Amino acid sequence: MKPIVSTLNRIYPDSQLEAQRERYRKAENSFAEHFGTLGEHRFFSAPGRTEICGNHTDHNNGKVFAASVDLDVIAVAEYTEDNCITIKSEGFPEDRIDLSDLSAKEDEKNSAAALIRGVAQGFVNSGFKIGGFRAYTTSNVMKGSGLSSSAAFEVLVGTMLSHLFNGGQIGSVKVAQISQYAENVYFGKPSGLMDQMASSVGGFIAIDFKDNETPIIEPIPANFEDYGHALCIVDAKGDHADLTDEYASIPTEMKAVAGFFDCESLRQLSLEDIMLNMHDLREKFGDRAILRAIHFFHENDRVDKLVHALKNKNFNDFLSSIKESGDSSFKYLQNVYANSDIKHQCLSIALNAAENTLHRKGACRVHGGGFAGTIQAFVPLENLKQFKMHMEKIFGTNSCHVLAIRPIGGTEVIL
Repeated sequence: MKPIVSTLNRIYPDSQLEAQRERYRKAENSFAEHFGTLGEHRFFSAPGRTEICGNHTDHNNGKVFAASVDLDVIAVAEYTEDNCITIKSEGFPEDRIDLSDLSAKEDEKNSAAALIRGVAQGFVNSGFKIGGFRAYTTSNVMKGSGLSSSAAFEVLVGTMLSHLFNGGQIGSVKVAQISQYAENVYFGKPSGLMDQMASSVGGFIAIDFKDNETPIIEPIPANFEDYGHALCIVDAKGDHADLTDEYASIPTEMKAVAGFFDCESLRQLSLEDIMLNMHDLREKFGDRAILRAIHFFHENDRVDKLVHALKNKNFNDFLSSIKESGDSSFKYLQNVYANSDIKHQCLSIALNAAENTLHRKGACRVHGGGFAGTIQAFVPLENLKQFKMHMEKIFGTNSCHVLAIRPIGGTEVIL
Protein backbone atom coordinates (compact mmCIF):
# COMPACT_ATOMS: atom_id res chain seq x y z
CA MET A 1 0.00 0.00 0.00
CA LYS A 2 1.38 3.37 -1.02
CA PRO A 3 1.40 6.01 1.76
CA ILE A 4 -1.01 8.91 1.13
CA VAL A 5 1.18 11.99 0.80
CA SER A 6 -0.25 15.12 -0.79
CA THR A 7 0.89 18.51 -1.99
CA LEU A 8 -1.12 21.62 -1.19
CA ASN A 9 -2.59 21.87 -4.68
CA ARG A 10 -4.06 18.36 -4.37
CA ILE A 11 -5.88 19.33 -1.19
CA TYR A 12 -7.00 22.94 -1.60
CA PRO A 13 -8.53 25.02 -4.41
CA ASP A 14 -6.08 27.21 -6.33
CA SER A 15 -7.64 30.30 -4.80
CA GLN A 16 -6.59 29.12 -1.33
CA LEU A 17 -3.01 28.01 -1.99
CA GLU A 18 -1.23 31.15 -0.88
CA ALA A 19 -3.32 31.49 2.27
CA GLN A 20 -2.91 27.80 3.11
CA ARG A 21 0.86 27.93 2.68
CA GLU A 22 0.93 30.87 5.08
CA ARG A 23 -1.31 28.92 7.47
CA TYR A 24 1.15 26.02 7.60
CA ARG A 25 4.10 28.38 8.11
CA LYS A 26 2.23 30.09 10.94
CA ALA A 27 1.64 26.68 12.54
CA GLU A 28 5.41 26.02 12.32
CA ASN A 29 6.10 29.26 14.15
CA SER A 30 3.47 28.46 16.76
CA PHE A 31 5.02 25.02 17.31
CA ALA A 32 8.43 26.58 17.89
CA GLU A 33 6.97 29.22 20.19
CA HIS A 34 5.05 26.70 22.29
CA PHE A 35 7.65 23.93 22.53
CA GLY A 36 10.70 26.22 22.50
CA THR A 37 12.31 24.57 19.49
CA LEU A 38 11.50 23.15 16.06
CA GLY A 39 13.58 20.29 14.73
CA GLU A 40 12.96 17.88 11.87
CA HIS A 41 9.22 17.97 11.43
CA ARG A 42 6.37 16.88 9.16
CA PHE A 43 2.93 18.22 8.23
CA PHE A 44 -0.43 16.46 8.32
CA SER A 45 -4.04 17.28 7.53
CA ALA A 46 -7.49 15.73 8.04
CA PRO A 47 -10.68 17.29 6.66
CA GLY A 48 -14.10 17.94 8.07
CA ARG A 49 -16.99 16.24 6.39
CA THR A 50 -20.47 16.96 5.16
CA GLU A 51 -23.26 14.40 5.24
CA ILE A 52 -25.35 14.76 2.10
CA CYS A 53 -27.82 11.96 2.77
CA GLY A 54 -28.12 9.15 5.30
CA ASN A 55 -29.08 11.07 8.42
CA HIS A 56 -28.52 8.82 11.46
CA THR A 57 -28.32 5.57 9.51
CA ASP A 58 -24.68 4.55 10.00
CA HIS A 59 -25.07 3.44 13.62
CA ASN A 60 -27.61 0.84 12.47
CA ASN A 61 -25.49 -0.49 9.59
CA GLY A 62 -27.20 1.70 7.04
CA LYS A 63 -26.17 3.63 3.94
CA VAL A 64 -24.81 7.17 3.65
CA PHE A 65 -23.61 9.61 1.03
CA ALA A 66 -20.98 12.01 2.35
CA ALA A 67 -17.95 14.04 1.34
CA SER A 68 -14.84 15.59 2.81
CA VAL A 69 -14.68 19.39 2.66
CA ASP A 70 -12.01 22.06 2.27
CA LEU A 71 -12.02 22.89 5.99
CA ASP A 72 -9.49 20.84 7.94
CA VAL A 73 -7.32 20.30 10.99
CA ILE A 74 -3.61 20.56 10.25
CA ALA A 75 -0.61 19.58 12.36
CA VAL A 76 3.11 20.15 12.60
CA ALA A 77 4.66 17.09 14.25
CA GLU A 78 8.06 15.73 15.25
CA TYR A 79 9.31 12.61 17.02
CA THR A 80 10.17 12.58 20.72
CA GLU A 81 11.98 10.05 22.93
CA ASP A 82 9.72 10.38 25.99
CA ASN A 83 7.08 7.76 25.06
CA CYS A 84 4.39 10.44 25.26
CA ILE A 85 2.08 12.04 22.74
CA THR A 86 1.91 15.77 23.42
CA ILE A 87 -0.49 17.85 21.37
CA LYS A 88 -1.05 21.56 21.67
CA SER A 89 -4.15 22.66 19.75
CA GLU A 90 -4.53 26.36 19.03
CA GLY A 91 -6.78 27.96 21.62
CA PHE A 92 -6.77 24.96 23.96
CA PRO A 93 -4.54 23.68 26.77
CA GLU A 94 -1.81 21.18 25.92
CA ASP A 95 -2.71 17.47 26.15
CA ARG A 96 -0.03 14.99 27.16
CA ILE A 97 -0.67 11.23 27.03
CA ASP A 98 1.77 8.75 28.58
CA LEU A 99 1.76 5.73 26.26
CA SER A 100 2.55 3.39 29.14
CA ASP A 101 -1.04 3.87 30.36
CA LEU A 102 -3.69 3.78 27.64
CA SER A 103 -6.64 2.72 29.76
CA ALA A 104 -9.82 4.78 29.39
CA LYS A 105 -10.20 7.52 32.00
CA GLU A 106 -13.63 8.51 33.26
CA ASP A 107 -12.45 12.04 34.00
CA GLU A 108 -11.15 12.45 30.42
CA LYS A 109 -14.48 11.81 28.70
CA ASN A 110 -15.57 14.50 26.22
CA SER A 111 -11.97 15.74 25.94
CA ALA A 112 -9.25 15.78 23.28
CA ALA A 113 -7.05 13.76 25.65
CA ALA A 114 -9.61 10.94 25.53
CA LEU A 115 -9.50 10.92 21.72
CA ILE A 116 -5.69 10.82 21.61
CA ARG A 117 -5.51 8.03 24.19
CA GLY A 118 -8.29 6.10 22.46
CA VAL A 119 -6.69 6.29 19.02
CA ALA A 120 -3.36 5.13 20.46
CA GLN A 121 -5.05 2.18 22.18
CA GLY A 122 -6.89 1.38 18.96
CA PHE A 123 -3.54 1.14 17.16
CA VAL A 124 -2.22 -1.19 19.84
CA ASN A 125 -5.37 -3.32 19.68
CA SER A 126 -4.85 -3.72 15.94
CA GLY A 127 -1.20 -4.71 16.31
CA PHE A 128 0.22 -1.45 14.93
CA LYS A 129 3.20 0.52 16.22
CA ILE A 130 2.93 3.68 18.29
CA GLY A 131 5.52 6.02 19.75
CA GLY A 132 6.18 9.43 21.20
CA PHE A 133 5.70 12.63 19.23
CA ARG A 134 4.65 16.19 19.82
CA ALA A 135 2.45 18.27 17.57
CA TYR A 136 0.85 21.66 17.19
CA THR A 137 -2.57 21.68 15.53
CA THR A 138 -4.86 24.36 14.23
CA SER A 139 -8.33 23.94 12.78
CA ASN A 140 -10.77 25.87 10.64
CA VAL A 141 -13.44 23.15 11.06
CA MET A 142 -15.88 25.09 13.19
CA LYS A 143 -16.64 23.31 16.46
CA GLY A 144 -20.32 22.44 16.67
CA SER A 145 -20.76 23.10 12.95
CA GLY A 146 -21.93 19.62 12.00
CA LEU A 147 -18.76 19.25 9.90
CA SER A 148 -17.41 16.84 12.50
CA SER A 149 -14.41 18.57 14.00
CA SER A 150 -13.95 15.71 16.49
CA ALA A 151 -13.75 13.10 13.71
CA ALA A 152 -11.23 15.25 11.84
CA PHE A 153 -9.08 15.46 14.97
CA GLU A 154 -9.29 11.69 15.54
CA VAL A 155 -8.37 10.97 11.92
CA LEU A 156 -5.50 13.47 12.16
CA VAL A 157 -4.05 11.64 15.19
CA GLY A 158 -4.49 8.30 13.41
CA THR A 159 -2.86 9.67 10.26
CA MET A 160 0.13 10.91 12.24
CA LEU A 161 0.56 7.54 13.97
CA SER A 162 0.27 5.75 10.63
CA HIS A 163 2.93 7.87 8.92
CA LEU A 164 5.30 8.44 11.83
CA PHE A 165 5.46 4.84 13.07
CA ASN A 166 3.92 2.57 10.42
CA GLY A 167 5.26 3.92 7.14
CA GLY A 168 1.88 5.33 6.19
CA GLN A 169 0.72 1.79 5.47
CA ILE A 170 -2.48 1.82 7.52
CA GLY A 171 -5.48 2.13 5.22
CA SER A 172 -7.98 4.96 5.50
CA VAL A 173 -10.81 2.59 6.44
CA LYS A 174 -8.80 1.20 9.35
CA VAL A 175 -7.88 4.68 10.55
CA ALA A 176 -11.59 5.56 10.49
CA GLN A 177 -12.55 2.44 12.45
CA ILE A 178 -9.91 3.14 15.11
CA SER A 179 -11.09 6.75 15.30
CA GLN A 180 -14.69 5.64 15.87
CA TYR A 181 -13.48 3.30 18.62
CA ALA A 182 -11.80 6.26 20.34
CA GLU A 183 -14.96 8.37 20.11
CA ASN A 184 -17.29 5.60 21.30
CA VAL A 185 -15.22 4.04 24.07
CA TYR A 186 -12.93 6.84 25.31
CA PHE A 187 -14.73 10.08 24.43
CA GLY A 188 -18.13 8.66 25.34
CA LYS A 189 -20.18 9.56 22.27
CA PRO A 190 -22.07 6.68 20.60
CA SER A 191 -21.50 7.83 17.00
CA GLY A 192 -21.65 5.70 13.89
CA LEU A 193 -18.76 5.35 11.47
CA MET A 194 -19.77 7.88 8.82
CA ASP A 195 -17.98 10.94 10.23
CA GLN A 196 -14.61 9.25 10.54
CA MET A 197 -14.94 7.42 7.22
CA ALA A 198 -15.72 10.55 5.22
CA SER A 199 -12.83 12.41 6.85
CA SER A 200 -10.35 9.57 6.40
CA VAL A 201 -11.23 8.44 2.86
CA GLY A 202 -11.99 11.80 1.22
CA GLY A 203 -14.00 12.96 -1.80
CA PHE A 204 -17.63 12.14 -2.56
CA ILE A 205 -18.35 8.63 -1.31
CA ALA A 206 -21.36 6.40 -0.96
CA ILE A 207 -20.84 4.00 1.94
CA ASP A 208 -22.78 0.87 2.81
CA PHE A 209 -22.19 -0.08 6.46
CA LYS A 210 -23.99 -3.43 6.31
CA ASP A 211 -20.71 -4.91 7.57
CA ASN A 212 -18.83 -2.32 9.64
CA GLU A 213 -15.63 -4.34 9.40
CA THR A 214 -15.63 -4.21 5.60
CA PRO A 215 -17.86 -1.30 4.52
CA ILE A 216 -18.53 -0.96 0.80
CA ILE A 217 -17.19 2.40 -0.40
CA GLU A 218 -18.03 3.79 -3.83
CA PRO A 219 -16.49 7.06 -5.03
CA ILE A 220 -19.08 9.16 -6.84
CA PRO A 221 -17.72 11.79 -9.24
CA ALA A 222 -19.76 14.98 -8.89
CA ASN A 223 -19.31 18.73 -9.01
CA PHE A 224 -22.26 20.80 -7.84
CA GLU A 225 -21.05 23.84 -9.77
CA ASP A 226 -21.56 21.86 -12.99
CA TYR A 227 -25.25 21.92 -12.09
CA GLY A 228 -25.23 25.61 -11.26
CA HIS A 229 -25.42 25.15 -7.48
CA ALA A 230 -23.26 25.85 -4.45
CA LEU A 231 -23.17 23.76 -1.28
CA CYS A 232 -23.67 25.93 1.81
CA ILE A 233 -23.58 25.22 5.51
CA VAL A 234 -25.37 27.70 7.75
CA ASP A 235 -24.34 27.88 11.40
CA ALA A 236 -27.55 28.57 13.32
CA LYS A 237 -25.54 29.29 16.50
CA GLY A 238 -27.16 26.57 18.59
CA ASP A 239 -25.50 25.24 21.70
CA HIS A 240 -24.46 21.54 21.61
CA ALA A 241 -23.89 21.47 25.38
CA ASP A 242 -25.84 18.78 27.22
CA LEU A 243 -27.21 17.24 24.02
CA THR A 244 -25.38 13.91 24.26
CA ASP A 245 -28.50 12.22 25.61
CA GLU A 246 -30.54 13.56 22.67
CA TYR A 247 -28.04 12.15 20.16
CA ALA A 248 -27.74 8.87 22.04
CA SER A 249 -31.51 8.37 22.13
CA ILE A 250 -31.62 7.89 18.35
CA PRO A 251 -29.41 4.78 18.05
CA THR A 252 -30.75 3.54 21.39
CA GLU A 253 -34.35 3.66 20.21
CA MET A 254 -33.58 2.23 16.78
CA LYS A 255 -31.63 -0.66 18.27
CA ALA A 256 -34.36 -1.29 20.83
CA VAL A 257 -36.82 -1.79 17.96
CA ALA A 258 -34.32 -4.13 16.28
CA GLY A 259 -33.94 -6.03 19.55
CA PHE A 260 -37.67 -6.82 19.52
CA PHE A 261 -36.84 -9.10 16.59
CA ASP A 262 -33.66 -10.43 18.25
CA CYS A 263 -31.54 -8.36 15.84
CA GLU A 264 -28.61 -6.07 16.65
CA SER A 265 -29.51 -3.38 14.11
CA LEU A 266 -32.36 -2.29 11.89
CA ARG A 267 -30.36 -3.24 8.80
CA GLN A 268 -31.20 -6.88 9.53
CA LEU A 269 -34.90 -6.09 9.15
CA SER A 270 -37.25 -4.62 6.55
CA LEU A 271 -39.87 -1.89 6.72
CA GLU A 272 -42.50 -4.62 6.33
CA ASP A 273 -41.34 -6.14 9.64
CA ILE A 274 -42.14 -2.84 11.36
CA MET A 275 -45.50 -2.41 9.67
CA LEU A 276 -46.68 -5.96 10.41
CA ASN A 277 -45.81 -5.58 14.11
CA MET A 278 -46.84 -1.94 14.54
CA HIS A 279 -49.31 -2.51 17.38
CA ASP A 280 -46.91 -4.45 19.60
CA LEU A 281 -43.97 -2.17 18.81
CA ARG A 282 -45.93 0.98 19.71
CA GLU A 283 -47.06 -0.52 22.99
CA LYS A 284 -43.54 -1.58 23.94
CA PHE A 285 -41.38 1.33 22.71
CA GLY A 286 -43.71 4.27 22.07
CA ASP A 287 -44.33 6.11 18.84
CA ARG A 288 -41.09 8.07 18.47
CA ALA A 289 -38.94 4.95 18.32
CA ILE A 290 -41.18 3.53 15.57
CA LEU A 291 -41.06 6.76 13.56
CA ARG A 292 -37.27 6.79 13.82
CA ALA A 293 -37.11 3.20 12.59
CA ILE A 294 -39.36 4.11 9.64
CA HIS A 295 -37.03 7.01 8.84
CA PHE A 296 -34.08 4.60 8.77
CA PHE A 297 -35.57 2.39 6.05
CA HIS A 298 -36.72 5.26 3.82
CA GLU A 299 -33.41 7.11 4.29
CA ASN A 300 -31.48 4.03 3.17
CA ASP A 301 -33.56 3.93 0.00
CA ARG A 302 -33.00 7.66 -0.53
CA VAL A 303 -29.22 7.23 -0.53
CA ASP A 304 -29.57 4.77 -3.41
CA LYS A 305 -31.92 7.12 -5.28
CA LEU A 306 -29.63 10.09 -4.75
CA VAL A 307 -26.53 8.24 -5.94
CA HIS A 308 -28.42 6.94 -8.98
CA ALA A 309 -29.51 10.50 -9.79
CA LEU A 310 -25.95 11.85 -9.67
CA LYS A 311 -24.61 8.97 -11.76
CA ASN A 312 -27.22 9.80 -14.39
CA LYS A 313 -26.64 13.55 -14.08
CA ASN A 314 -30.24 14.13 -13.01
CA PHE A 315 -29.81 16.97 -10.56
CA ASN A 316 -33.52 17.63 -10.13
CA ASP A 317 -34.00 14.10 -8.78
CA PHE A 318 -30.97 14.64 -6.55
CA LEU A 319 -32.54 17.78 -5.09
CA SER A 320 -35.83 15.95 -4.58
CA SER A 321 -34.06 13.31 -2.50
CA ILE A 322 -32.35 16.02 -0.44
CA LYS A 323 -35.72 17.63 0.30
CA GLU A 324 -37.24 14.26 1.20
CA SER A 325 -34.33 13.55 3.55
CA GLY A 326 -34.79 16.86 5.35
CA ASP A 327 -38.55 16.35 5.59
CA SER A 328 -38.10 12.87 7.05
CA SER A 329 -35.50 14.07 9.56
CA PHE A 330 -37.89 16.75 10.83
CA LYS A 331 -41.07 14.64 11.00
CA TYR A 332 -39.88 11.12 11.74
CA LEU A 333 -36.28 11.14 12.98
CA GLN A 334 -37.12 14.28 14.97
CA ASN A 335 -33.60 15.68 15.38
CA VAL A 336 -34.18 19.29 14.35
CA TYR A 337 -34.76 20.51 17.90
CA ALA A 338 -34.48 18.99 21.36
CA ASN A 339 -37.69 17.99 23.09
CA SER A 340 -35.98 18.90 26.35
CA ASP A 341 -35.69 22.55 25.23
CA ILE A 342 -38.54 23.50 22.91
CA LYS A 343 -37.92 27.21 23.47
CA HIS A 344 -34.75 27.09 21.38
CA GLN A 345 -35.32 25.90 17.81
CA CYS A 346 -32.56 27.60 15.85
CA LEU A 347 -32.44 24.92 13.14
CA SER A 348 -36.18 25.25 12.52
CA ILE A 349 -35.71 29.01 12.11
CA ALA A 350 -32.76 28.44 9.76
CA LEU A 351 -34.71 25.96 7.63
CA ASN A 352 -37.63 28.36 7.37
CA ALA A 353 -35.35 31.26 6.42
CA ALA A 354 -33.57 29.13 3.82
CA GLU A 355 -36.82 27.94 2.24
CA ASN A 356 -38.14 31.48 2.06
CA THR A 357 -34.94 32.73 0.45
CA LEU A 358 -34.65 29.85 -2.04
CA HIS A 359 -38.22 30.38 -3.35
CA ARG A 360 -38.79 26.68 -4.20
CA LYS A 361 -35.36 26.40 -5.84
CA GLY A 362 -32.42 24.32 -4.59
CA ALA A 363 -32.92 22.36 -1.37
CA CYS A 364 -32.16 22.48 2.34
CA ARG A 365 -32.10 20.04 5.24
CA VAL A 366 -30.78 19.52 8.75
CA HIS A 367 -27.06 18.78 8.68
CA GLY A 368 -25.19 16.20 10.74
CA GLY A 369 -26.40 14.99 14.10
CA GLY A 370 -28.99 17.72 14.45
CA PHE A 371 -30.66 19.34 17.49
CA ALA A 372 -28.33 22.35 17.19
CA GLY A 373 -25.53 23.44 14.88
CA THR A 374 -26.09 23.72 11.16
CA ILE A 375 -28.34 23.25 8.18
CA GLN A 376 -27.21 22.33 4.67
CA ALA A 377 -28.43 24.12 1.56
CA PHE A 378 -27.93 23.62 -2.16
CA VAL A 379 -28.22 27.13 -3.56
CA PRO A 380 -28.47 28.17 -7.25
CA LEU A 381 -25.38 30.19 -8.06
CA GLU A 382 -27.45 33.16 -9.26
CA ASN A 383 -29.09 33.30 -5.80
CA LEU A 384 -25.95 32.66 -3.73
CA LYS A 385 -25.12 36.27 -2.86
CA GLN A 386 -28.69 37.00 -1.77
CA PHE A 387 -28.93 33.71 0.17
CA LYS A 388 -25.70 34.34 2.05
CA MET A 389 -26.67 37.93 2.85
CA HIS A 390 -30.12 36.94 4.13
CA MET A 391 -28.88 34.07 6.32
CA GLU A 392 -26.08 36.17 7.82
CA LYS A 393 -28.54 38.95 8.60
CA ILE A 394 -30.26 36.45 10.92
CA PHE A 395 -27.33 34.40 12.25
CA GLY A 396 -24.40 36.81 12.01
CA THR A 397 -21.41 37.53 9.82
CA ASN A 398 -19.67 34.45 8.38
CA SER A 399 -22.45 32.13 9.57
CA CYS A 400 -23.04 30.97 5.97
CA HIS A 401 -20.12 28.97 4.59
CA VAL A 402 -19.75 28.02 0.94
CA LEU A 403 -17.96 24.67 0.88
CA ALA A 404 -15.71 23.03 -1.67
CA ILE A 405 -15.37 19.25 -1.75
CA ARG A 406 -11.87 18.01 -1.00
CA PRO A 407 -10.68 14.97 -2.98
CA ILE A 408 -8.18 13.77 -0.34
CA GLY A 409 -8.86 12.47 3.17
CA GLY A 410 -6.36 12.21 6.02
CA THR A 411 -2.87 12.72 4.61
CA GLU A 412 0.71 13.75 5.16
CA VAL A 413 1.34 17.08 3.46
CA ILE A 414 4.39 18.19 1.51
CA LEU A 415 4.65 21.99 1.22
